[in-house]
Amino acid sequence: MPVLEKIVISDFRNIELQELEFSPNINCISGNNGEGKTNLLDAIHYLSMTKSAFATSDRFSFRHGQDEFSLLGTYKMENGLNSRFALKMNSKGEKKVRRDDKPYSRVSEHIGVLPIVMVSPSDISMVSESGDERRRFVNAVLSQMDAEYMAALQQYNRLLLQRNKMLKESDPDRSFMEVLDMRMATLAQPIHEKRRNFVESLKPIVSEYYAALSGGSEKVDIEYESDLFKGPLDQLLSASIEKDRILKYTSTGIQRDDFVFTMNGWPLRRHGSQGQQKSFLVSLKFAQYEIMKKNYGFAPLLLLDDVFDKLDMGRISNLLQMVSGSDFGQIFITDSNKVRMSGIVDALTQDRAYFETLSGTFKKI
Repeated sequence: MPVLEKIVISDFRNIELQELEFSPNINCISGNNGEGKTNLLDAIHYLSMTKSAFATSDRFSFRHGQDEFSLLGTYKMENGLNSRFALKMNSKGEKKVRRDDKPYSRVSEHIGVLPIVMVSPSDISMVSESGDERRRFVNAVLSQMDAEYMAALQQYNRLLLQRNKMLKESDPDRSFMEVLDMRMATLAQPIHEKRRNFVESLKPIVSEYYAALSGGSEKVDIEYESDLFKGPLDQLLSASIEKDRILKYTSTGIQRDDFVFTMNGWPLRRHGSQGQQKSFLVSLKFAQYEIMKKNYGFAPLLLLDDVFDKLDMGRISNLLQMVSGSDFGQIFITDSNKVRMSGIVDALTQDRAYFETLSGTFKKI
């Protein structure tokens, strides 16, 4: 499994220049809010996914006053050999990713090479906001594991943009639009199938983790909603063409898919407490971790950012018992409460490293 041995961060968020070496097991990062704990984890996420873990533009990742940032990570790979991965981004939007000093022909080729799962307070947007966030989650997981899925999704989105542009015209070419619809339908069907299979594999694992984490008797579930359950996309697009011309955008298709989180049959957003919602989201991410581990044959990196917030000590202990077993790989944990974190982690393993954060500077302790 890839293990991050060393990272060099330059001009990323509030981090001017840092070189850090990590434990292959558990790494604990403490410090007050706003000092840079999350920025370190997001830098690690960037090296895996070539973008932030948060739904923000790359331009917010430059240190104040700078127009470029760079990240360099040395990883021990599953073959036992070391590889160096470098990412450089500038304010013109140019993003370069290299492996062992060799550039990828396309940035997307890197996705899935360094599998990663991140749990953070921002995950709550998957419960509280629109289906965009839930689709983003599903797409990110499937894109790491399945290059064909990612390629089909990128192509579908390009065609969707083209179709929406045509719908804004006063008299769009109907025959060309029919060709577009057929191509979109061909791409949409396997995307739909893979999303459906993913949700089906996810549901029982989420339930298992939720029960272990919360100790509660609530029944949690995920419902996949998609227009494609009504029929092939080309038929749906043909039937909605007049509506789409009035709206000036495509009103049916996999871009409208949603994944509804429920508790005892009711929407989690309205009927779950903050603690229940947090427990569900942590369970969802751990289920993602489990599926990715099975898919790859080794454990992805696990980033736990401030996960103890809104979980009581019993749930925290359950959580860390779950993550510290032999099945888990390298883990990064942040918490503003150093005493709480060390008290739990020290009881689990002696193979750990501690870092303190102050104004974007990290000190090993």
